[in-house]
Amino acid sequence: MCAGFSARIRSSTSQVGEYILHSARKLRCILRLKMQVCFMSLLPLARTTPEIALDSFDLAILKILQKDNATPQRTIGEAVNLSAPAVQRRIKRMEEAGVIAANCAIVDPVKVGRPITIFVEVEVISETAELIDAAKAEFSAAPEVQQCYYVTGEADFILIIVVATMADYEALTRRLFFGNNNVKKFRTFVAMDRVKVGLTVPLGTSGPER
Repeated sequence: MCAGFSARIRSSTSQVGEYILHSARKLRCILRLKMQVCFMSLLPLARTTPEIALDSFDLAILKILQKDNATPQRTIGEAVNLSAPAVQRRIKRMEEAGVIAANCAIVDPVKVGRPITIFVEVEVISETAELIDAAKAEFSAAPEVQQCYYVTGEADFILIIVVATMADYEALTRRLFFGNNNVKKFRTFVAMDRVKVGLTVPLGTSGPER
């Protein structure tokens, strides 16, 4: 009887040990997967880091271009004490390196019939790499979405949206959120006043190594 009881104890202990070992292996797999996802999400940020050293002349040129990128190169040269050809070479170099990401016109949404600015917090159900990439692609493809950020915290995405009417926004929510099986919930914040809007990057007086 004692032998049988001891055998059952050994069997139970073995099963518990196997369960703990299996759980530990499963946890390690989950942690590795999360680390891989975090690493993959950081790669785009690493790729956008400028690979060139910027000096005080470059930063001075960028300050002028951020205010008005249609400023003549001769005018920029006079302001930073460089010749126009030198300014042109520096601008081309920064464009090729991705420091200057785009040259575009800033349109006032009110003047073109899009007076409503909306901020939306989106929380998804599953954060697998495939589903997150799908959400990024869908949000980015919507012309009403001015900006889209994948963020930490309770929400997973922050969207900045411009629309003509609230009816347009309702139609957009049906397409982007209610029609997406991976969207758990979303919160809407309507801007009462556009106090400050822009993408100007504050620049120092010396290179980025500072």
